[in-house]
Amino acid sequence: MQRNKVLKVLNPILAILMLNQILTGFLNEWLPPKAFEILHEGGGGVLTVVAILHVILNWNWIRATFFKRAAHA
Repeated sequence: MQRNKVLKVLNPILAILMLNQILTGFLNEWLPPKAFEILHEGGGGVLTVVAILHVILNWNWIRATFFKRAAHA
């Protein structure tokens, strides 16, 4: 049950980081270079770490959903 509690915190953080990447990507012309560097480039690194944690915590579901079907096909 601990995994589900962590995912309840991690999933909204992942969504916010993805939204940050989209918005800063579209608004890069209007952002100061230093703000863009912090928000977009720094956010990309944090997004990568959070996405990897998300995959690790959901690995059993990923394996059961995708790899079992591929083996039976």
